[in-house]
Amino acid sequence: MHTQTQLAQHRMTELHTEAHTHRLAKQAKPEKELRKRIGWTLVEVGLRLAAPAPASAPL
Repeated sequence: MHTQTQLAQHRMTELHTEAHTHRLAKQAKPEKELRKRIGWTLVEVGLRLAAPAPASAPL
């Protein structure tokens, strides 16, 4: 096989691998966003639970 043909095949394989890696990374991104939202929601709930209860008005 000619050298140029082999180089072209290797380059195409490399490009396919990069595209596959990019697709996998793109699919994983929403999971991270969901984790962030859940995490911040838990922080908000924790802060509400840790806040002192408002004093009730005397009767």
